Amino acid sequence: MNGFNRKVLTLDEFTIQGLRDFPQATGELSGLLRDMGLAAKRVNVEVNKAGLVDILGNANKINVQGEDVMKLDEFANKQFMGALQHGISCAGIGSEELDDFVAFDDEVSMNSKYVCLFDPLDGSGNIDVNVSIGTIFSVFRRVSPKGTPVILEDFIQKGRRQVAAGYIVYGSSTMLVYATRRGVNGFTLDPSIGEFCLSHPQLQCPDDGRIYSVNHGHFFRYDEKVRDYINICQNKNAANGGPYTQRYIGSMVSDVHRNLIKGGIFMYPGTSDRPGGKLRLMYESNPFAFIVEVAGGIATDGVQPILDIQPTELHQRTPMFIGSRKMMEELESIIGSTK
Repeated sequence: MNGFNRKVLTLDEFTIQGLRDFPQATGELSGLLRDMGLAAKRVNVEVNKAGLVDILGNANKINVQGEDVMKLDEFANKQFMGALQHGISCAGIGSEELDDFVAFDDEVSMNSKYVCLFDPLDGSGNIDVNVSIGTIFSVFRRVSPKGTPVILEDFIQKGRRQVAAGYIVYGSSTMLVYATRRGVNGFTLDPSIGEFCLSHPQLQCPDDGRIYSVNHGHFFRYDEKVRDYINICQNKNAANGGPYTQRYIGSMVSDVHRNLIKGGIFMYPGTSDRPGGKLRLMYESNPFAFIVEVAGGIATDGVQPILDIQPTELHQRTPMFIGSRKMMEELESIIGSTK
């Protein structure tokens, strides 16, 4: 019965409580995170009824990445863009679904100090088979002067300069996880009250794990050293730190979320036909690298930390290896140090 006496903090309460620790804070970042939470609730409703209404399926469009745009992608993009534009905490956005960034040109927005980049619905190709999908987002402090429209340089900053990043998993339960430099916290949506409630305070990625995630279908298109590491994972036994289990959902949010909770490594290497990788640096790799590093893990492109890559374009792609510290160190010993 003692559990009923525990104070349950909602996302709003948690962010407001954080402001009390920093009296000099303006509250803009907290407001932006609450705006993301509001949009996530709206998207969650549609995700859960997608099989019942005409929102499921292809919108007969191709996005800037050359991929089919799903109807639900469009809906999610509108929700997150709308919530941020109508709030008071964001000066502009970049979205995986849009060719270019969008500068909010009203006076309140132009005086905001943050920009947000997001993948509105990662893994949406899986929704018709009821596999967990998600939203990924990243927040930077703008470098252009407040009071003016944002510019490209506000968005293509090194991931190390993120002030916050997060993701939402639309799964058996809906969960919002976000990180600032103070830590990583997870909030689970309570459908009975329609609020995200703190369920995973101060998340830490386990130092080690037994799960590796990679698309084996591309095995022979990976670099030889990457194949060597995958072979080591497959041959782990009790004598050399194993056995390992292979788990690959095909929805990056779900794969990385599981490894953050349980420990593990997620790999999306470059291939012989796509050596620059497939994952988007600004919308997928940077946010997850920030979150996992704050939680004690490591994220690299196989050569350098993801967060140290200087972007040159909004839709840049990169290989990615991310996960528990010890598993990542073993990977680095095989494919080469990233230090």
